[in-house]
Amino acid sequence: MVLEAAPDFMPFPRNGSALEALKVALGHKVIADLLATALRDTERPMPELPARLYAEFRETGRREGYEDAQRERRSMLYRLTLAEWLEGQGRFLDALEEIAWARLEETNWAWPAHARDLDHPDRPTLDLAAAMTALDMAEMDYLLSDRLSPNLRARLRAEVERRVVGPFLHRNDHWWLHTTPAKQVNNWTAVCVAGAVGAALYFETDTSRLAEIVTRGIHSLADYLEAFDSEGGSSEGPDYWTYGFGNYAVLAHLLLERSGGKIDLLQGDYLRSIAQFPVRTMLSPGVWVSFSDSDSNPSFHPGLLTLLARHMDMPELLGLGMHNEFAVSGFNQFAWPLRQFAWPLPEAAPVQLSSHDWYEDMGWMISRLDPADTRSICLAIKAGHNGEMHNQNDVGSFMVVTGGKVVLTDPGRGRYSKSYFGPERYQNLMASSRGHSVPVVNGLEQAEGREHRARVLHHSHSEQADRLQLEMAAAYPVEAGLASLQRTLTLDRKTNGGRVLLEDQFAFADAEGDLESVLVTPLLADAANGVVRIGDRNAGLRIDYDSAALDVRLDRHPGVEKQYQPAVDLTRVVFTPRRKAREGRISLEISPLN
Repeated sequence: MVLEAAPDFMPFPRNGSALEALKVALGHKVIADLLATALRDTERPMPELPARLYAEFRETGRREGYEDAQRERRSMLYRLTLAEWLEGQGRFLDALEEIAWARLEETNWAWPAHARDLDHPDRPTLDLAAAMTALDMAEMDYLLSDRLSPNLRARLRAEVERRVVGPFLHRNDHWWLHTTPAKQVNNWTAVCVAGAVGAALYFETDTSRLAEIVTRGIHSLADYLEAFDSEGGSSEGPDYWTYGFGNYAVLAHLLLERSGGKIDLLQGDYLRSIAQFPVRTMLSPGVWVSFSDSDSNPSFHPGLLTLLARHMDMPELLGLGMHNEFAVSGFNQFAWPLRQFAWPLPEAAPVQLSSHDWYEDMGWMISRLDPADTRSICLAIKAGHNGEMHNQNDVGSFMVVTGGKVVLTDPGRGRYSKSYFGPERYQNLMASSRGHSVPVVNGLEQAEGREHRARVLHHSHSEQADRLQLEMAAAYPVEAGLASLQRTLTLDRKTNGGRVLLEDQFAFADAEGDLESVLVTPLLADAANGVVRIGDRNAGLRIDYDSAALDVRLDRHPGVEKQYQPAVDLTRVVFTPRRKAREGRISLEISPLN
């Protein structure tokens, strides 16, 4: 058996010359700063996690109270673990063990948003947080080994088995195990499998049982990989690529090491195409496509990029503009600070982007006027459907970037709450089509569900122009009365400075109707004399329209809440034909202000 024949499992150096070489590579300042912060942690009180705080989500729908306190407790443990690993003098062990015992004694490892209530001891909830905690415990135990007290080591093995590895192996009620006709798996599968199987790779001594755990995990991961399109694209967006595929890569590395190089889950062209996703979805430095519950400024973990770049020979991943961050704050899992210290990003030249990327299955077109000019105009548009992973009702949504800044936005994810993931999701501006640059038809927004989709009529890329034409009437409810709604977006490369042309051509089935074409921006906007100006000359657009045929109004939405980021002020620029019509078109010319 591969697992039996493998050499000793040493995914990270624990002592000796390899650890000394790592410390030299990190440098004195990085380690000194970590030790100083960890020393302060030894004197700080540990955040409390009382039952009443866990109940806050059930009672109010807010999840930040418990999660923020839990995240700070985790960050303290991560810093103390790294400090003891790198220094090895024992002065962090008392504080470290106190927090480790507290984590083992938490009634739930699962987040309140996923378990809703405190678990019965015989039925623990195996969610993202529980799985990540299992791997946290396993990697802490590996790094510090017999420096930890025997009772702690025995207890953490028992808790990881009871809460994560056992339920993963023996229960089939986890929705994320496999895709079914009712639900497709998503990032949860990669994260939960990586936590459960990864912990077992460290802890399980029965190789037959370990083989069973690994096989079960690989079967689930096969379903996860099928959630990507044929070119490696994910409708969850770049933010969830780093979470889901990042954890997939964490497990791939551990399994490669545990199998003595025999099992490589990162092998093959399809995996390379998935790994290229953050390169192909970058619009300009620091700006990414923000469709679905993904933001335009995602963070890609340095250790992940280093791992993929080296193992898959993809140096372009080192040039995404990410930077080493050794502060160890705000993490939900130990995997990333550990790999940041173990595999820091080397210096690299900025990635060279192409002028055009196209994900045919998802209907995503990403066009850059001049990839060598980071301030030139860029366009991203999606087709898709309204039953996607982390769905937003956003068929036909698009973004325009100029001056290195998002001017017309897909606003990304709203604040995660009970209502955001419940029946009221599409009353939230961020998830509804009202928050996207898509039409409103007879006062109706787009509808939820896979059947509400766009059909790609035409796609082309040339030196003159990139163009995508969609039929998107099906994205709206029948009550909207549409016979056809064709949206065409063009990046005109011939015009000096480039421009985007938007045309919404509509026809109603039975009677005259109203159609509003909407642009959404996070910047200041004003309208006068047939021109809407958004932003400023450093990063701004002018939208030319026929003022004789169209009215324009500005709907302002201040302080729209987001997850992990400050609230944003959004303005909906709404263009409406002056007269109802059975059919018609709205045409807008979108050009850089400069």
